[in-house]
Amino acid sequence: MSKTERQFAQAKALCRDVYEKKLADYGTSWRVMRPSSLTDQILIKASRIRSIEEKGENRVGEGISTEYIGIVNYAVMALIQLSLPGTDNLPAKEAMDLYDKWIEQATKLMADKNHDYDEAWRAMRVSSITDIILQKLRRTREIEDHAGHTLISEGVDANYMDMIVYSLFSLIKLVVEPAEKAS
Repeated sequence: MSKTERQFAQAKALCRDVYEKKLADYGTSWRVMRPSSLTDQILIKASRIRSIEEKGENRVGEGISTEYIGIVNYAVMALIQLSLPGTDNLPAKEAMDLYDKWIEQATKLMADKNHDYDEAWRAMRVSSITDIILQKLRRTREIEDHAGHTLISEGVDANYMDMIVYSLFSLIKLVVEPAEKAS
């Protein structure tokens, strides 16, 4: 397993742990949300990250890493909603299985893109990753406003996948690598 695969797995585990615990607390109450509402939840998270980055101050107490975890998990929820429309609650096992399915697809996407881009993300600033996520959100909202129709571009699902991958890269930079250096 490469360093990136190992670190990506650690970042995914952080997100999965939060998803699983919130699933135990709330069930799949998020199933009432349309994908566009989940997009807006991601926008709130990404906007808060950028605000903290620009102001250099966090008054709420939850840090940037928590928001990246939220972006990953909301993007997975949105992918689930796109693939399994409806508002019915899901059994916890099915919700976890679907989570794992989408996270594994994001892992494959990361591996493929990482191969082609030669780990360019490692040279990026976390603030640039935030901006890319915000750009992906604007694209997603634009596509949603056009009822999912595009002329040449990928759909909202591809943008959600990219948001997952970029958020996991940020978590590697913010949580995984510092923990490795500390140990």
